[in-house]
Amino acid sequence: MSENSHIKVIVGMSGGVDSSVSAYLLKQQGYQVEGLFMKNWEEDDNDEYCAAAEDLKDAQAVCDKLGIELHTVNFAAEYWDNVFEYFLAEYKAGRTPNPDIMCNKEIKFKAFLEFAAVALGADYIATGHYVRRELRGDKYVMCRGLDDNKDQSYFLYTLSHEHIAQTLFPVGDIAKPEVRRIAEEQDLITHDKKDSTGICFIGERKFKDFLQKFLPAQPGVIEDTEGNNVGEHEGLMYHTLGQRKGLLIGGMKEGSGEPWYVVDKDIDRNVLIVGQGKDHPRLYSNGLNANQLDWVDRVGPKGTTRCTVKTRYRQEDINCTLLVGDDGLARVLFDEPQKAVTPGQSAVFYDNEVCLGGGIIDSVIK
Repeated sequence: MSENSHIKVIVGMSGGVDSSVSAYLLKQQGYQVEGLFMKNWEEDDNDEYCAAAEDLKDAQAVCDKLGIELHTVNFAAEYWDNVFEYFLAEYKAGRTPNPDIMCNKEIKFKAFLEFAAVALGADYIATGHYVRRELRGDKYVMCRGLDDNKDQSYFLYTLSHEHIAQTLFPVGDIAKPEVRRIAEEQDLITHDKKDSTGICFIGERKFKDFLQKFLPAQPGVIEDTEGNNVGEHEGLMYHTLGQRKGLLIGGMKEGSGEPWYVVDKDIDRNVLIVGQGKDHPRLYSNGLNANQLDWVDRVGPKGTTRCTVKTRYRQEDINCTLLVGDDGLARVLFDEPQKAVTPGQSAVFYDNEVCLGGGIIDSVIK
C-alpha cells in the first residue's frame, strides 16, 4: 500500500488537459483522488451554456476513465461578488484589470480550498497550474514552473505560504508537450483540447460586446500628444496602452506617417491620447507605484531590495529596485525604461526562480 493512500486530494477539474493529467499523476502516486468541477458563471446564451456543459462533460469523462469521483459546486455568487464586480469597477475607472489573478485569489484558493477541506474532507487540493512548491526552512515558497513558456506564477502571486502548503501542483515540473503526451498515452479525452484563453471562468467571447452588457459606453475624443483632436473613441475601457487596432483614426497619417498607438488615458477628461509609432516616448516609463500588495511569506521585503519584476504575463524579467514603504505601498525603479506599463495590471516580483509576491500597478513613474 502506498504511503500516500490515506491522504485525500481534491483536484480542481476544469475539463482541460492540465487538470486531467494532474489527477492521473496523483492517482499514480497513490493518493486518494477525487475531482471537483466548479461552476462560477451563470451563462446567459446558448454558446456559453454549450461551452460550460462541454467542459463538465470532458471532466466527467476523464474522472470516469481514471475511476475517481467527480463532485460539482456552484461558486457563481462568490465569483460575481469578489471577482466580477472588481473587474467591472476597474474598467469603469479606466484601468485594465487582470481577472485571472483575482479569480485565483478569491475562487480557486479560497472558496475551492475551504469547500474541499470542510465539505469533502480534503488533506490537500491540487490544480493544473505550472508552478512548483518547495519547502525552505519552515515555510513553502512558490517557484516558477519548469516550462518557461507555461510558467503561471504571475497569476498566482497572491497565494500565501499557507495556501501553497495545502496545494499540490503535479504538472509544475513537466513541460506542456509532455503533459499532452501523457494524456494521449492514457487515452484521456482532453489530450488534444486547446488551452482556454478567455476571461477566467467566463470563457472566450467578443470582449467589447460582453463589456457593453454590464457597463454603458462613455464616448469621448481622441487627442494626439500635442492636444489636437484627431478622432473619437467609444469608451476608454475598450483601450489599453500600446494598442493599435480598433482606433477610429486609421486613415490619418499626418506627422511622421506612422500608425497611431494608445500612449495614455486622461481619465478625468475621458480623453484617449495617441501618438505615432510603436516606440513613442510617451509609452515608456522609468518605474511604477503599486498597492494592494500580497507577499507569499506574508511579510515581504522591507526597505530597498534588488529583484526582478514582470508587469505582464510572459514578459522578460525586468531588473529593478523595489522600495516598500511602511504604508504598504511599493515604488519600483527599472534599470531601463519599460514600454506600456499599464495601471490595473499586476507587478510581480521574483528572486531568481522564487516568486516573492506582487501588487496592482497604481501609476507609472515617467
